[in-house]
Amino acid sequence: MDITKRCIPCQGGVPKLNFKESTNFLKKVDSSWCIEDEKLIREFKFNDYSKSLEFSMHVAKLADSEGHHPYIHINFKIVKIILFTHKIGGLHENDFLMAAKIDQI
Repeated sequence: MDITKRCIPCQGGVPKLNFKESTNFLKKVDSSWCIEDEKLIREFKFNDYSKSLEFSMHVAKLADSEGHHPYIHINFKIVKIILFTHKIGGLHENDFLMAAKIDQI
């Protein structure tokens, strides 16, 4: 996945990816990502709570710079990232682009 590409905010009216398209994009990100209920999900495990918070802040800063904001769930040593495009109620190439960028943190 070309992580030099920028996320393009969806203003709605853009179709969400179908199953085949989503599956093709899934092959381009880390194999720990999975698709559940039209959302791209991955859990990251850390040695302690402070590392979980530090990682989450990096994701938050990246999300702000890209204008594409995931759900970030912090549970002590586990951070769960949930990506989908709210405006279209499903997955878009932007979600996979964001996942690839998160993988680089």
